[in-house]
Amino acid sequence: MALLDSALNNQQREEDLASLKTEVFDLLVIGGGVTGAGVALDGASRGLKVALIEAGDLASGTSSRSSKLIHGGLRYLEQYDFKLVKEALREREMMVTTLAPHLVKPVSFLFPLTEKFRERTYVGAGLALYDLLRGFKRALPWHKHLDQKRVAKVAPSLRADIITGGIQYFDAQVDDARHTMMIARTAKRYGARIATYTEATELIRDGKRVVGVKVKPQGGRAFAVKAKVTVLAGGVWTSPLYEKFGLKPGYEVRMSKGAHIVVPGDAISSESGVIIKTPLSVLFIIPWFGKWIVGTTDTEYRDDPGTPVASKSDVDYILAQANRVLTPRLRRSDVIGVYAGLRPLISSAPDSPTTKLSREHIVDRPAPGFVSIAGGKYTTYRVMAEDAVDVASAELRRIVPESSTAQLPLLGADGYFALTNKVSLLASEYALSEQAIRHLLDRYGSEIVTLLELTRKKPELSSKLNPNLEYLKVEAVYAVEFEGARNLIDIIDRRTRISFESDDHGLGVAKDIAEILAKHLGWSGTEKKKQIEEFKNHVKAERAALLTS
Repeated sequence: MALLDSALNNQQREEDLASLKTEVFDLLVIGGGVTGAGVALDGASRGLKVALIEAGDLASGTSSRSSKLIHGGLRYLEQYDFKLVKEALREREMMVTTLAPHLVKPVSFLFPLTEKFRERTYVGAGLALYDLLRGFKRALPWHKHLDQKRVAKVAPSLRADIITGGIQYFDAQVDDARHTMMIARTAKRYGARIATYTEATELIRDGKRVVGVKVKPQGGRAFAVKAKVTVLAGGVWTSPLYEKFGLKPGYEVRMSKGAHIVVPGDAISSESGVIIKTPLSVLFIIPWFGKWIVGTTDTEYRDDPGTPVASKSDVDYILAQANRVLTPRLRRSDVIGVYAGLRPLISSAPDSPTTKLSREHIVDRPAPGFVSIAGGKYTTYRVMAEDAVDVASAELRRIVPESSTAQLPLLGADGYFALTNKVSLLASEYALSEQAIRHLLDRYGSEIVTLLELTRKKPELSSKLNPNLEYLKVEAVYAVEFEGARNLIDIIDRRTRISFESDDHGLGVAKDIAEILAKHLGWSGTEKKKQIEEFKNHVKAERAALLTS
C-alpha cells in the first residue's frame, strides 16, 4: 500500500470533500474523536476505502478534555472489571513502547496511606493485582512500598500529620488531543479521506439498508456521500444522532462530567503524581509540564454535550478533596486553568449512578449498513476501533484482512528514539535550545523535521508564542498547514494547551495566532475580528467557574 501525504489543511479538506461527492466508500465514519479516528485508521490500514466526517474539529469533544492518562483504571478493580483493566494495561504498554512513544510517557503515582496495616494490605494487594494483570514482560516498573520517611522525601506537600506511608506505582500520560490528531493523520497516510467541520444531517436508505449519509460542510452546500457501511463513533452525541437518524439504539449513552483544575508547579511539592480515594471515586494530582492537573469529578450531565464547562461547585469539590492530603492547602486563587469533559457511559439501568457504570464498550447494528460503537475509555480506543471494523466488515460480503493496528506505530513514532539521541546536534543546527528541541520531539516525534525546516526558512517562527510557555510560533503555522486548524479555539485549546496552561487562557496570544490563521485561510479583517471575539466569549464561558463573585 502506497503511503500518502498525511497533512491536513484547507486544500486537503477541499480535495477530500470533492472525493466524498463522487466516490463510494467501504466505511464512512461519523465522529472525529479518538474512537472515530481509530476506526478510520483500522479500516484504512486493512485496505478499505474510508472517509471520516466530523461536525467540528478533531478531538473537539471528550477526546481533548480527559485526565490525560493512559491507564488500566485502578478503581475498576473494585468493580471486579478485571477484563477491562487487563485490556487497558496491555494497550498502555503498546503505546509507551511501540505505537506512540513520542506521545505517551510513563508517570509515577503515589497512593498515600493513613493507616499502618489494614489499608497498606488492602491497597498493596490491589496494586499487586494491577501489576500482575499486565504480565511479567512490561515497560513500566512494578509498584513499591514506601515508609513515612520516604513519602515525606518524595512528596513534601503530603500532610505528615496523617500520612503513615505510601505505595508508588506507574501508569502513563498523554496529550489526548495531540494523540487523536496523530491517529487521524496516520489514517490519512493510509488513504482515509478526512473532512472536519462537516455535519451528518440524515441517513440515505435503500429500503431498510443504510447506503450513505447526507452531509453539510461548514460554509458549503449539503450533498450525499455513498458508503457500504456507516460507522457512528459519536461519543456523547450518540443518542441525539440516533434520534436524528430515526434509529433505535440497543443501549443508552449517559453523560458523566469530569472537571479538572490546573495549578502552578510550585503550588505542590512532589516528585510524583498522587492518587487518593474519594467518597465517590478517585482524585488524581497529575504532573503536567511544570504544572499540575487536579481532578476529576464524576457527576451526571444532562445539558448540551457541546458546551460542558466546570462549575464553581466542581472547583470547590476538587480543592476540598485535594486539601484533605495537601499542605499548604490549595486556594481558589492558585487555580490558573480549568476544563471539563464528558464521559460517554453505556447504561441499561436509567437510575444507576454514573460512578457505578461500566467503562466497557458496545458495538451496535440497528440497521443493515449501519454500525455504532460507544462506551469504553480513551486507553482502549484501538480495541474499540478494531471491534467496530470487525462488525462493519461482515457487511461488506468479502474477505477483509484482520486488524494490524497493534503493530502500526502512529505518525511521528518512526525514528523518535534515534532523534532523542540527537537533541544537542539538532539544537545547534537549528539555533534552538535543547529544551525547545525536547519539547517539539515529545509533541511531534519524527515530524519535528518539518517544523525545524519551517524555522530555517523563517527564523522568526522560532520565538515563543507565550514567554512563559514552551510553545513556538512555528507550531501555530504547522497547526494550519499540517493539522487542519481552522480557528483560534482549534489552536489555543487543542493544537496547543495554552487555554488551560496560561492564566489568561490564551487571550494574550489570540491576536498573533489570528494573524497566522488569516494569512493561511484568507480571512478578511472583519472575519479576523469576528474570530477573536468568538474566542473571547469562549474563554469567558470556560473561566466562569474561577470567578469569586
